Amino acid sequence: MAVNLAPPVAAQLRPVQGIELGVAMAGVKAPGRRDLLVVRLAPGAKVAGVFTRNRFCAAPVRLAQKHLAGEVRALVVNTGNANAGTGNDGLRRALRVCASLAKRIGCAPGQVLPFSTGVIMEPLPVERIVAGLPRAIADLRADNWASAAAAIMTTDTVAKAASRTVMLSHGEAVVTGIAKGAGMIRPDMATMLGFIATDANVGKAVLQRLTKRAADASFNAITVDGDTSTNDAFVCLASGRGPEARSEKDIKALGAAITEVAQALAQAIVRDGEGATKFVTVRVERGRSEAECRRVAYAIAHSPLVKTAFFASDPNLGRILAAIGNAGVAGLDTARVDLYMDRILVARSGARHPRYREAQGIAVMKKPEFTVRAALNRGRCAATVWTCDLSYDYVKINAAYRT
Repeated sequence: MAVNLAPPVAAQLRPVQGIELGVAMAGVKAPGRRDLLVVRLAPGAKVAGVFTRNRFCAAPVRLAQKHLAGEVRALVVNTGNANAGTGNDGLRRALRVCASLAKRIGCAPGQVLPFSTGVIMEPLPVERIVAGLPRAIADLRADNWASAAAAIMTTDTVAKAASRTVMLSHGEAVVTGIAKGAGMIRPDMATMLGFIATDANVGKAVLQRLTKRAADASFNAITVDGDTSTNDAFVCLASGRGPEARSEKDIKALGAAITEVAQALAQAIVRDGEGATKFVTVRVERGRSEAECRRVAYAIAHSPLVKTAFFASDPNLGRILAAIGNAGVAGLDTARVDLYMDRILVARSGARHPRYREAQGIAVMKKPEFTVRAALNRGRCAATVWTCDLSYDYVKINAAYRT
């Protein structure tokens, strides 16, 4: 069960002018569930994206990266099959899906971005996807965000969507997004798909810059289990049907709104981590660089020993100190490190604080949400990572994923 995460309310997800979404049941892996999404973009829309760095990146990732160089008119997303580890045959199958959709909506195959998520090393069932495209196209609507969020789920227990508005110099712009992900989560990026759209009129180069910044502050700051997927993708769409974002002030405001939506979606992924019962913020402060702080934060957030202690509400906090020391930070003086659980100082100058009592640690860790904060006391930089605990259910879910 997700940690303090409710399903999105369809009426609260603002439509984005120039963006339509349609879903269908294609039976990619199992019958009777929505597993196919088509997104149609108005002519002239700008698209930017960031993708997995896994060297075994999936066929749809390779095609999407290639097609992103030109004008994009549509996205097609399937769940139930990752089309990864499938070689050249996987590329051919993904391209057949692009070509089929392109023919039906009147564009070129190279103007379609494909995305897939699901089981790796299985051939993509092209015939089922192609057969489902007419139903997805018939369902295209601007107000279909909630259905789209549900259609891209795999092991997720809750659909993930968020919407914001931002006032620019020439009017109000809408920013709405969806994401999926629950396991195999670790940048760069995660077994996640994230799609955020805005009606703002913004240049492609600027949109790419805002997309990368948003990813670094959201999807690239989460971890469930430390595994990087073959299929990660985070894509931003700007239809250009709303107010123009030309000035630096407008660009900054639009970027902040995109990042806010991305962070809401990224945190929802962690809250819905496979088997998660705790949502944990890991904050590392007073390091010499942001990269150094992030490295320490991930050392804490990735540690199975730390994460199982979170699950048990067991304040075996020496595990956190061990993770900090194992982060590989050159010249780290452990005698200067302080550690907090929420506002409770549990270690000062690298050792247990004399006034700390284990009952305090238990009380913090029994909460569904809490913060681990480490101060390295060697600089002025900081970084934050969001993670969850590691429970019995994580093993059960992943042991039975294909069966």
